[in-house]
Amino acid sequence: MNLPEGEKKPLPCHVAIIMDGNGRWAKKRGLPRIMGHHAGVRAVERAVRAARDAGIKTLSLYAFSSENWKRPEKEVLGLMGLFRLIIRSKVDQLLLEGARIRFAGKIDGLPSDVQDIIREAEGKTAEQVGLQLVICLNYGGRQEILDAFNRAAASGEARPLDEKAFRKYLYLPDVPDPDLIIRTSGEMRLSNFWLWESAYSEFYFTEKLWPDFGPEDLEKALNIYQGRERRYGSV
Repeated sequence: MNLPEGEKKPLPCHVAIIMDGNGRWAKKRGLPRIMGHHAGVRAVERAVRAARDAGIKTLSLYAFSSENWKRPEKEVLGLMGLFRLIIRSKVDQLLLEGARIRFAGKIDGLPSDVQDIIREAEGKTAEQVGLQLVICLNYGGRQEILDAFNRAAASGEARPLDEKAFRKYLYLPDVPDPDLIIRTSGEMRLSNFWLWESAYSEFYFTEKLWPDFGPEDLEKALNIYQGRERRYGSV
């Protein structure tokens, strides 16, 4: 749906993507699942460029959930190796493009060298003011809420917490809630992603498998978003 410019609503500030379908993409081609994840990395690169070019301020990507540890050990090891390679190799490019990279999730539950790579990448790009790229790694929405509750309890705050006060205990409290959440591969569920933050998010679902998702697909999702009315419970 391409609306006339005068009828379009503002672009979303924060777009979040549940990148689903790498394994099915590989299976359709008779390839090992890890090859689907490699193809998914190329889709990530396209999405980051497209989001930056569209003027999106924050792009968050659901890269590895807290439930993904249940996958076959070989696949998990392959994914960890891929994360090591990609984070190391892409951080300088993000620097050149003025992008900042951040991570959300139980980072202390990752291999120690991956933790080191994450801290280095965040430190290198901390002062950048372009696109903010948030990678959700070992992330679970329920766990984030539990962790926030436990941090709040441990802080010794005596007064009852409202939403604003509770928010500061989330993993990345300064990151705005996602305006638009995109999920690929035809599935229509959140899968434990941004549970607290998605209270008023718009959703866009596509049958495209993640490795096939391209700039034109992001543009279509943004167009549809701009055609919606966001009332936040009002009339």
